[in-house]
Amino acid sequence: MPKALVYVTFKEGVLDPQGEAVRGALSSLGFKGVNEVRVGKFIELELDDTGNVHADLERMCQDLLANPVIEDYRIEMADESTNGEAL
Repeated sequence: MPKALVYVTFKEGVLDPQGEAVRGALSSLGFKGVNEVRVGKFIELELDDTGNVHADLERMCQDLLANPVIEDYRIEMADESTNGEAL
């Protein structure tokens, strides 16, 4: 059964208020060398090995998992022989 890993992040130039909050919290904890933090989503999907998996994943990202206006996404296929680590 194929496993897909989807990473969703804000596009460059889009304000990331959660990332700014994390950066501020890290600074207040004494981590002064952190200049920028970007927060995103990680989605792991286990799929049936039927149909066109890559085309289906693209459509899932475009239609639901990401907002293509303000977010970028990256799809990786995990290999079961490497314990789910991305290829």
